[in-house]
Amino acid sequence: MQALLDLAPVGAFFVAYSLAGIYVATAVLMAGMALLLLLDVLRLRRIPPMHLLSAALVFVLGGATLILRDARFLKWKPTIFLWLVSVMAVASAWFHGTPLAQRLLQPMIAHSEALPRTVWLRLNWVWVAFYGLLGALNLWIAYHRSERDWVNFKFFGLTVAFALFAMAQAAWLASRPEVREAQAP
Repeated sequence: MQALLDLAPVGAFFVAYSLAGIYVATAVLMAGMALLLLLDVLRLRRIPPMHLLSAALVFVLGGATLILRDARFLKWKPTIFLWLVSVMAVASAWFHGTPLAQRLLQPMIAHSEALPRTVWLRLNWVWVAFYGLLGALNLWIAYHRSERDWVNFKFFGLTVAFALFAMAQAAWLASRPEVREAQAP
């Protein structure tokens, strides 16, 4: 359910773009993000940090897109978000002690507490590379492909990339000997 809620603003953006263009879609995305934050408060009694970061970027860059009538601002949003996640992953390992990948994934993976720090650090560096490269790919598509191609990438490409990345991580973590041994009766 949470994944569907996370995708709802982008889905609404995609539909609005198909029907009315980039500026209407930007306004719809901004409204969708505001609604997502409201639902977070009502359902969770808090706003997850990633939602807050994404919403702040949507409001600032979406606002600039609408005010200046320049879609380049909105096209930078995924890259800035992805690169900030990459930087947070680096910083988490150095300054927090617990890698970002571990903080976000450990509650979802059974017996992952058995994994050593080196495994989490390795996965964290994979996150750094994945989010950094995906941010760069977004910029390349934004500047070298049509607006429609970029919208399709934003909705379909990023969604598929995140889903495949999540499945690969889950499979890799579940296959670790430490996790398999902890699962054995």
